[in-house]
Amino acid sequence: MKLSKYIHLAPLALALTCAGASAADAAKPGFGDPDNWPQYHRSSNAWRFSPLTEINKDTVRNLKVAWIHQPGNITHGLQATPIVIDGVLYYISAFNNVWAVDAATGKTLWHYEPKLAPISRQVFYAAASRGVTVGRGKVFVGTLDGRFIALDQKSGKEIWSTQLTDQKTQYGALFSAPPQLAGDVLFGGTTGGDQPISGKIYAVNADTGKPAWTFDIIKNDPASWPADSGKVGGGSAWMPGTYDEKSDTIFIGTSNAAPDFYGADRKGDNKYTATLLALDPKTGKLKWHRQEIPHDVWDFDSAYEALVVKKDGKDVIVHLNKSGFVFVMDKDDGKLENVWQFAENLNWAKGIDPKTGALIEPRRPEPGKRELLCPNLLGARSWNHGAYNPGTGLWYSHAMEVCNEVVSGPDDPTSLKALSALSLGIDEIKLVPPPNSAKPYGRLDARDPLTGKLKWSIRYDMPPLSSVLTTAGGLVFTGDMEGHLFAYDADNGKQLWQFNAGSGVRGGPVSYAVNGKQYIVIPTGLGSHAPGFLAGAYPQIKDLPGGAALIGFTLE
Repeated sequence: MKLSKYIHLAPLALALTCAGASAADAAKPGFGDPDNWPQYHRSSNAWRFSPLTEINKDTVRNLKVAWIHQPGNITHGLQATPIVIDGVLYYISAFNNVWAVDAATGKTLWHYEPKLAPISRQVFYAAASRGVTVGRGKVFVGTLDGRFIALDQKSGKEIWSTQLTDQKTQYGALFSAPPQLAGDVLFGGTTGGDQPISGKIYAVNADTGKPAWTFDIIKNDPASWPADSGKVGGGSAWMPGTYDEKSDTIFIGTSNAAPDFYGADRKGDNKYTATLLALDPKTGKLKWHRQEIPHDVWDFDSAYEALVVKKDGKDVIVHLNKSGFVFVMDKDDGKLENVWQFAENLNWAKGIDPKTGALIEPRRPEPGKRELLCPNLLGARSWNHGAYNPGTGLWYSHAMEVCNEVVSGPDDPTSLKALSALSLGIDEIKLVPPPNSAKPYGRLDARDPLTGKLKWSIRYDMPPLSSVLTTAGGLVFTGDMEGHLFAYDADNGKQLWQFNAGSGVRGGPVSYAVNGKQYIVIPTGLGSHAPGFLAGAYPQIKDLPGGAALIGFTLE
């Protein structure tokens, strides 16, 4: 694999020098509880930043394997971000198997295997699980057969199980991401943006499992959804939302409208698909919303993380969606602050107005006509998350410069194919290189999150599908599809460490400390449907080995 750093700017100094967060640092957003990784993005601002500094630019070269945990089933690899609390690591593997392991040794402490309904093994997303949530003495799971489950944190024994979706009428409406906590409320959305269902977000009481509220993503508005189009309009919220305690608000993004590329039967803006929602956690009522891609006919979900940073002393949300644009908006009301272009190859629109958010000359596919559209349906980046480092002020995120050739056409929403697989609204689709490039490629960018200004970038032959971790030790950790794990200098992108894991990375690296010793843990094992689509542009993907191993690293 060839890597070439093509931009190198002067380093930015990190102010942190202590082994963890100081008392003053601990009060800052993203710094508290430095030894643990207590939630999906570690902190509610979605930074994926660790304040630990024992592993740093000088010591990372001494990083060695401390332990390996293998769940056994390699179906869809490992897509989870582990949770670590007080020396215990919790993660999920294929078919909702949940594990608690000693975070210092990798020893299994307990294992839970649910009894899933047979239908869960027939749908397109079968086996995909992206994490668990830990809190209130429980480990929470969203299942492949449409349930929220609570396990006892110490023993792994089931406390309650609540069926939320009807697998007969909402076939494929399953939970592939972990539900999140907002006080005593547990909330999350299903997959299904690419399926002929009506997307919803569900909430239950975290202690009892009793349903609390349901938010219907498909707005009941004939101007937005003519006739019965909303009943099969997709619009799920398939990635974890975040809960902002300061404003007592849930932020969660929604997916594309369905069928993805065919919009003739759903003429309108199709609210609230491709939208960032701000919800009241107690009632589920809408506080505000920003629909980023109205009448989406490109499969440009807005389901990704809501990164919270400061701009002129106030909190703003930085939100990437699949379209290749990043939206910067006021956290309190969604007012637009800026829109900047993230994708290098983009032809689906001339742009997006940074003041109004209006699409500029969108190019919607014509049914029956072969169209080259950039970015591709996986997005300018897939769901693998970026990371923000407050020391450098940079946001580190992968990108893929891959386009798709599409012939759009109507789907039969009642067909078994559409229900058990995908309702894409296409006759053909193939991922291909950008028009002015002999080959598609991937990137890891370090950018100012408010303006998009590029500080440094690393180019890859194949776009990495790993999430990113950054640390106060001045490091950026990630992995590629071939199984190479990397640590880069957060200031300039210089490669400082590499390890060959043997199978690609799809999950989320984390860092934590046990008894004063810092660890880096990286889930390995290539999975999800992204490699299958990408094989059209990268035939060699079909030969990449599968796997599922959680690898813990520490200093010698």
